[in-house]
Amino acid sequence: MCAAEDSSVTHRFFIAAVDYDLKEMGTHFTPEAMKFLRGLIKNNDREWFNARKPIYERELKMPMLALIDEINHAMAEFAPDHLRDPKKIMMRIYRDTRFAKDKRPYKRQVSAWWAKRGMEKTSGGGFYFHVSPKEVLVSIGVYMPEREQLRAIREWMAENHEEYRAMVKKILKTRGMGMTGIDGSELTRMPKGFASDHPADELLRARNWGVHSYLPAEAALKPNFANEIVKRFRLVAPLIEALNEAILKAEKPGGMSFEAFY
Repeated sequence: MCAAEDSSVTHRFFIAAVDYDLKEMGTHFTPEAMKFLRGLIKNNDREWFNARKPIYERELKMPMLALIDEINHAMAEFAPDHLRDPKKIMMRIYRDTRFAKDKRPYKRQVSAWWAKRGMEKTSGGGFYFHVSPKEVLVSIGVYMPEREQLRAIREWMAENHEEYRAMVKKILKTRGMGMTGIDGSELTRMPKGFASDHPADELLRARNWGVHSYLPAEAALKPNFANEIVKRFRLVAPLIEALNEAILKAEKPGGMSFEAFY
C-alpha cells in the first residue's frame, strides 16, 4: 500500500471511529461546560465529580471528542502521521497522584495531545491544547524529551540553529496568531559535548522547544473554535516535522550513536 493510500485509509478509520453526530454535537463548548470546570476547581474530589459525571460526559467529554475529530479532518492535510482515534488523543481528566504530594484526583482542564505515530509513548514533537475556565492554551513543540531524543535534538540544533531561529521568527511574526516561544527550561551550563560559546547557546541548553498561544476561555464557546486551533497547528507543523525528523534520523541505522556520549 502506498503512503497516500495508507493516509486515506487511516483518515477514514478516524471518521468511522466517532460514534456520534458532529452536526448535533458541534465543535465548541457551552457555558455549562465552563460552569462544571469552575465547580471542579472548587470541589476537586471524587464525591462531587461522580455526582455530576453525566454533566462531564455531556458537556465536556463528548464535545471534546467531536472537536478532536473535526481537527483530525483538517490535520489530515498537513500532519497525517499525528492522527489517531479521538479517544486516544483526548487526555484523561484523572490525575496520576501516585508520586505527587498534591492528591487532588482531577485536572482543572480538558486537554488533547497529538503525538507522531510511533512516538505515542515517548516525548517527540506534537500538538496540544487545553480548555479551562481561565484560558485556552494551544502549544506545539517538544517537551522534556527522553535522553536519546534530547541529545538528537541538541545535535540537530548545533547544525541547524539558524534554520530553527528563522522558522520560529516567521511563526511569531504571523499576524492574528498570538504565538510566543515556550519556556525552554534552559540549563545554566552548556551540556557536555558542546562548546561554551556555541552560537546555538540557549537552544542547546534548552529542554523544551516550540511555541504556544493563549486564547481567552471564551474562545472555546465560539463556533469557529476548531479553526482557531487548526490554523495554529498548521502554521507550526513544519517546525514539528523538523524536530521529529531529527529524532528519527538519530534512531535509524547509520544515524548518531548515543553510546559515544554516555
